[in-house]
Amino acid sequence: MKRVSIFGATGSIGQNTIDLIARDPGAYDVVALTGSGNIAQLAADAIRLRAQVAVTAQDSLLKDLRDALASSGVAAAAGETALNEAASLPTDWVMSAIVGAAGLEPGLRALQQGADLALANKESLVCAGPLVMATARAHGAAVLPVDSEHSAVFQALVGERIETVERVILTASGGAFRDWPLERLRGATPAQAATHPNWDMGQRITIDSASMFNKALELIETKEFFQIDPFRIEAVVHPESLVHALVGFCDGGMMAHIGPSDMRHAIGYALHYPDRRNLPVERLDLVRIGALTFRAPDEERWPALRLARDVMQAGGLAGAVFNAAKERALDHFIDGRIGFMQMAEVVEATLNRVSASQGHIDAEISLDNVRHADHLGRMTADEIIRQT
Repeated sequence: MKRVSIFGATGSIGQNTIDLIARDPGAYDVVALTGSGNIAQLAADAIRLRAQVAVTAQDSLLKDLRDALASSGVAAAAGETALNEAASLPTDWVMSAIVGAAGLEPGLRALQQGADLALANKESLVCAGPLVMATARAHGAAVLPVDSEHSAVFQALVGERIETVERVILTASGGAFRDWPLERLRGATPAQAATHPNWDMGQRITIDSASMFNKALELIETKEFFQIDPFRIEAVVHPESLVHALVGFCDGGMMAHIGPSDMRHAIGYALHYPDRRNLPVERLDLVRIGALTFRAPDEERWPALRLARDVMQAGGLAGAVFNAAKERALDHFIDGRIGFMQMAEVVEATLNRVSASQGHIDAEISLDNVRHADHLGRMTADEIIRQT
């Protein structure tokens, strides 16, 4: 029986993971489920899957969680310390789907126990890629990509040598605004940005898709995960969202991964790796689809892609600053304090200001230094927004 934990269980990735596990409950021993404010969902899933412990990130909700789990046999806990303790429990496989930089330390704790880490928390590699991968190697654990794009690249590289890779192409749907006239974007609202044409995701990641900050993070993640030169990593707009990534090789051949817009494919591949198992996803009818289209991304519309290249070239802790500034800019956009296009302006100004401060970007990539860079990025972004 495979011991599993799901961090971020109440989000879309966590719920899709639970869907797959619940279809074959006898194959899994669920150790820990974690969530944030959706206590009813967290408790219901913990009881249904007979988890050992359920953890909410919010200390103030511990009583609610305990009440919801009363007489179930599932332990309840709350707060950052409890999350890290849950990540340190012995397990075989951990889904890391906590949103944002908060997912980094639980992921590292799981790897230190030798658990394979199914990584949906892209910020972990953006902020601390070398640290995450080194921790996995030191403890004999695997990092398995769950982003559909990186899962696609991972699958295309099975049996291949990384030195034969000439280019990696990630596809992007373009989000809610891919066909909007450029002049309309400054007036785009959070509600408009939170509607995705192809994928069913949470509010924040859907807005990140519209701004292409999600794709920017994925470009950086590709460099860190596969150790690909940044100049060999590309993004193209693919409105159908059926080709998830392409890998080009030195002989001119390319491998494309094609599949439905259903995160259960990438989750299932990571859950069963190195095996393939039947999954309850749509089987594509290529005749009905008829055509697949691609176009170059407009970096005036999506400046986040240009900023991602700057971050990859800078290296060090630039990714941690970039992600922190992006998260705060997104917070302020959702709250109506800045406009849609101002998010990229805030992130770029933050990177420039922090880069000018001696020793911050070039410091050693340790957990403490990543935390410091994250804090500095957030504080700087907030200051820039106050001055706007």
